[in-house]
Amino acid sequence: MNTLPKSMDDDANARKIGAEIRDLRKARGLTLEELASRIGRSVGYVSQVERGLSPLTIPNLKSIAEELGIGINWFFRGEAAGQSSDEEGLIVRRENRGRLDFPGTGVTEELLSPSLNGMFEMILGRFQPGAETGDAKYAQTGEEGGYVISGELELIVDGKAHRLRAGDSFTFPLSAPHKSRNPTDQETVVLWVVAPPTY
Repeated sequence: MNTLPKSMDDDANARKIGAEIRDLRKARGLTLEELASRIGRSVGYVSQVERGLSPLTIPNLKSIAEELGIGINWFFRGEAAGQSSDEEGLIVRRENRGRLDFPGTGVTEELLSPSLNGMFEMILGRFQPGAETGDAKYAQTGEEGGYVISGELELIVDGKAHRLRAGDSFTFPLSAPHKSRNPTDQETVVLWVVAPPTY
């Protein structure tokens, strides 16, 4: 059976998605073997996907996304008209941000960093009125910090609550149990900086 050759655009897209999967997997602290086992595929297959060498079906991409704790829409960013290839890995245009919606929570996050293989990541978080993140306990080292751009944020670290207003900033160790919420009836917007990357 004859198959049509893949275009250069298809190859570039496969490499880009593969690199994002690899970066997310490493940020989650998963080995190739662990991810392969969780999605029921071979290590060789996952390795080839990460290098952009194997076809990636929507069901397999969905399984990988679920195991990495993201939505499949993470991989389908818009292409900005006029964004040049020399910006790749350097600049993230507003329309090309990776976006995560957390259904039922009122929290949305957008990745501002061009990749997850650096020393830190930047995230723009939006909290709808009353929205909150759940308790998190991390076994990893590093720091998380932020700057409240607008609205108010209640930050609870190690069981202690702190009320922050627009213009306030904060930092705490990733190992500390923490949660955050918007205690007001207005949207809250926060710039988060996390080192090392956790997405």
